[in-house]
Amino acid sequence: MSHPLRVRSLPRTATVLTAFCLLLGTLLAASPVHASARQADGLLDLTCTPPSSAVSSYNPPLSNTPQTSQSTISYQLGPCVSLSRPDVTSGSSLVVNPPRQRTCLDLLAGGSMTLVITWNTGETSTVSANFNTTVVGALLQVVITGTVTSGLFQGDAVALTQTGPATQVLQCTLGLGTVSSIYSTVLLEITSL
Repeated sequence: MSHPLRVRSLPRTATVLTAFCLLLGTLLAASPVHASARQADGLLDLTCTPPSSAVSSYNPPLSNTPQTSQSTISYQLGPCVSLSRPDVTSGSSLVVNPPRQRTCLDLLAGGSMTLVITWNTGETSTVSANFNTTVVGALLQVVITGTVTSGLFQGDAVALTQTGPATQVLQCTLGLGTVSSIYSTVLLEITSL
């Protein structure tokens, strides 16, 4: 009598165990931390979190009418935490783009860029990257992805997200104002491959 009972309980236990494993796998796959690690396929080596920031400035201010304007982006990064370089705690960068014909619609575009980050240690990282801009609700989000091509963290993958208000940009595209600057918070992740 006890033998058939054991045979029947074994599939039931296996079914429960299989269901638990599938549920656990689904939860892990949906986890933002796990998703970040999967996307990078490497070890997160440096993170800079808000109040890290970027200020994009336009001179003269952008409107919905094309005009020659110069843009600069000033990054202030920190606090930063690094596993391999605990002495790296902050950084900064200034990107100066030459004057050219621009409108507010340029703020919703993508492209490529080079970013040279100077760390608090005096070392630098040169990043070659592409960026993509989207409006998510009331937020303007710029996602920059690339690689450190020289300097500290050379060969590592870079993911930088700037998040700021979209209101001023959207009003400008409708001809209801201009954009002289945009303040964004920044999340920077550098991942060793």
